[in-house]
Amino acid sequence: MDINFELYKMFYHAAKESNFSEAAAKLFITQSAVSQGIKKLETKLGLRLFLRKKRTLHLTKEGEILFSHIKQAYNLIKSAEAKLEEVNNLSAGEVRIGASDTVCKYFLLSPVEKFNAEYPRIKIQFFNRTSPQIREALHNGLLDLGIVTVSGREDRFNLTDLYAVEDIFVAGKRFASLEEKPISLEELSRLPLLMLDKKSSTRSLLNAFLSAQGIEIIPEMELESVDFLVELAKIGLGVAHVLKDSARQAICDQQLFPLRLTTKLPTRELGIITPKGVPLSQAAQKFIDLLLIKE
Repeated sequence: MDINFELYKMFYHAAKESNFSEAAAKLFITQSAVSQGIKKLETKLGLRLFLRKKRTLHLTKEGEILFSHIKQAYNLIKSAEAKLEEVNNLSAGEVRIGASDTVCKYFLLSPVEKFNAEYPRIKIQFFNRTSPQIREALHNGLLDLGIVTVSGREDRFNLTDLYAVEDIFVAGKRFASLEEKPISLEELSRLPLLMLDKKSSTRSLLNAFLSAQGIEIIPEMELESVDFLVELAKIGLGVAHVLKDSARQAICDQQLFPLRLTTKLPTRELGIITPKGVPLSQAAQKFIDLLLIKE
């Protein structure tokens, strides 16, 4: 049965107010329009919904049944509208962000703190995974945005450049003899290397760069955590390939030193990806705007 929802709205207000005139005032239409709308609804349903007693409307048994359901549906719709208004006004809602642990720790803490201070009722959810996993989650509609290592064109997503980051090789006191020595990529490949898992975009980009130089590497150890690589380098388990920001404090404390490579490693680009053809929520757009502010 295909019935215009406007007829149900007229019925709801007429039943609630027990008066066509007051229902018309609520809907900003004429009493005649309400009266005609109720007649049309009764005709479509094949039921009488109201009884007139003097100037007051009374629901029939069938009208009471319909009103019990329409009241619930109407209240749910109004509640949904209120929620949407809250989201639009940034007084409610959530932002689902995909980012690696490293990106969260070294690039997102300050923006998240500022966003939370400005929009305390917006919930932030993090999906901590590698760049390929973040792309897949975004494609499946599980995220609003992702922050990933840019490895080429993003055919499935909108891409906004964010930061250029630098990766370095660091070592601890066990390898002190290397501290002032220029090291070629070939010499580097013979060292005990601690690296991210080969499935990560960071590792894939490094492998591609080294391969272009004719260098193949076989790591001593592969992990998923940059911070753990830093800690293992500190205790001398090997030479770690890490984000420069993650090793900055250890270098300042002279627990680690960066290797002096004769061939400079390329910088790595971080970017924001969002789904194509899907409008961003106000909250997600505000978070992206905050990320793009250059301090």
